[in-house]
Amino acid sequence: MTTEKIYPLLLTREQASIFLGIDPKSFDKYIRNHSELKRFMIGRQERFLIDELTSFIKNHLTDN
Repeated sequence: MTTEKIYPLLLTREQASIFLGIDPKSFDKYIRNHSELKRFMIGRQERFLIDELTSFIKNHLTDN
């Protein structure tokens, strides 16, 4: 059995937060509002690519 979820090319805020495994409010606070996160705009609605989300996370890893 596979647990892999199939996502559309352009993710909504909710889908992006599910993909990352975080709450939508945390996505808004820590990731969505970051100026380095690339997004695609459809009118006033933001959409996100999985590759961009993954790159953003990898680029902001900390060495603790």
